[in-house]
Amino acid sequence: MQTQISPMLAVSHGAQAIDFYQKAFGARLLWYLWENADMVAGLSIGGANFYLAKDAPDFGTRSPEGAGFTTVRIELFVDDPAGVHRRAIAAGAKHHSPVEEHEHQTHGERPIGRLLQGAVVDLFGRLWLIGKFLS
Repeated sequence: MQTQISPMLAVSHGAQAIDFYQKAFGARLLWYLWENADMVAGLSIGGANFYLAKDAPDFGTRSPEGAGFTTVRIELFVDDPAGVHRRAIAAGAKHHSPVEEHEHQTHGERPIGRLLQGAVVDLFGRLWLIGKFLS
């Protein structure tokens, strides 16, 4: 198996979060478990998996709503950043920054290149940077 890193996002409203990520980013629901008030779900955006779990301060995870701020920026790389940015805003995300071209610095001797990127804040307070690398 190839090593993967997939975020698990704490959310206060599981069903609303699933609906938002489907509408905003075209996420596909892979699976979900609801037991009493607990919820865990797996989603995928273009083959990149991520997970949602109920806000659980006693377990050490809090949603941005519960914490009062976000501690993570999520980088979403797609073929059409401007289209996904518009779609997320139409689904209720807040505009953070427009999709613009950015010149990246070099890393040591290796040039990193150009990036087309903008950002939105989702309904739950997380910052999503939406972009793609340009040749």
